[in-house]
Amino acid sequence: MPSRQPDRADPEIVLRLLTEAYPDARVELAASNPLELLIAIVLSAQTTDERVNSVTPELFTRYRTAADYAAADLADLERILGPVGYYRQKAKAVKAVATALVERFDGEVPRTVEELVSIPWVGRKSAHLLVVSMFGGSALAVDTHVKRLAKRLGWTTQDDADKVEAEVAALFDPAELGRLTLTAILHGRRVCTARRPACGSCVLAGVCPSAGQFG
Repeated sequence: MPSRQPDRADPEIVLRLLTEAYPDARVELAASNPLELLIAIVLSAQTTDERVNSVTPELFTRYRTAADYAAADLADLERILGPVGYYRQKAKAVKAVATALVERFDGEVPRTVEELVSIPWVGRKSAHLLVVSMFGGSALAVDTHVKRLAKRLGWTTQDDADKVEAEVAALFDPAELGRLTLTAILHGRRVCTARRPACGSCVLAGVCPSAGQFG
């Protein structure tokens, strides 16, 4: 009889396999500096990175500094952001973020999670993703993909993102959390999807306790 899969995948093996599968893992939002990535992350709520990337070339050409965004005409932002959905709310969010940067951080994007989460519309997940992607930091950004993988790998049963973060982070060296974030997000998007995970072609199938359970 085949051996029974363990209830929890070995974190070290999972990270090694994900790193081998995605050696150049990075965020898929197109951005060349911290301000652009922060704006793109704010815009990415409830839409796809592809949709955000379709509007940011014009946005980033027209507005280059936090002061530019803070002073932007709301109607112009709404026009540019129309394709991303919830564009009126997101236009206001962009201005609020930029205003906070200008008033409290001299127009610069702060480098610490504590400072980032003090900015309107910037939550812990967004702050962690920015720190990992732009400042060389290491933190676990728990988005829907990371949470899904963590549950299927047997690392957590929690639904609350903060609790998922605490339980998963405890399994790893803190220096590895950034790499885990970027590779797990890509794997969740491309292979371990919500409805039809491709277990047959998954590099984690040999260690995942949930492999083959999705039809």
